Amino acid sequence: MARILIVEDEAKIARFIELELAHEGYEVDKVEDGRAGVDAALSSPYDLILLDVLLPHLNGMEVLRRIRRESDVPVIMLTARDAVMDKVAGLDAGADDYITKPFAIEELLARIRVALKRKAEQEHGSTLQTEVLQLGPVSLDVDRHEVSVNGEPIELTNREFEVLRTLMESPGIVQTRERLASEALDYDFVGESNIVDVYIRQLRSKIDDRYDVKLITTVRGVGYVIREP
Repeated sequence: MARILIVEDEAKIARFIELELAHEGYEVDKVEDGRAGVDAALSSPYDLILLDVLLPHLNGMEVLRRIRRESDVPVIMLTARDAVMDKVAGLDAGADDYITKPFAIEELLARIRVALKRKAEQEHGSTLQTEVLQLGPVSLDVDRHEVSVNGEPIELTNREFEVLRTLMESPGIVQTRERLASEALDYDFVGESNIVDVYIRQLRSKIDDRYDVKLITTVRGVGYVIREP
């Protein structure tokens, strides 16, 4: 069964999550501060990390950045914050998912299952023939998680990649903000789907503006569509 590390300084919350995960059959370790979280994450093999944002010694964002220098282990952020930009910051720093306290344990367990399944699919897919999406000068390798424009590699965050992938899989078809939030970001952003707009702006900055192509078009009041430049 999967091995999970909990990095959480609120003892009652950490203990509650630990008991629920153990009940589900997971092997669980927990630490209470950021420095201990970095040490544990980089010294032992974990299948997933639950990481609180507000931690003593090192905050969760810094812990995540240090982990990402050496490991691509799935990380789900736990936080009491609920602002869109806080979520974007966590996801752009390399988090795989984000859940706001208080949360239902069933939701957390579901998100853990999704993250572990995605990790397993990526590992299995690395032995298969790669799927490449091509639109004009833009090439997206699904299995290698690589994007290039005119043969030049560009760096995208995981969430930027998934938004671009969702658009490129259905060229010419308008994707609503709600669908992009659900399909690409694994969130049901009711009332706060403007998080999708943030990722679109970042993609335009990295692709449209930099390479002088008109790739992503806004459909006013609906969402976005990607067409042949």
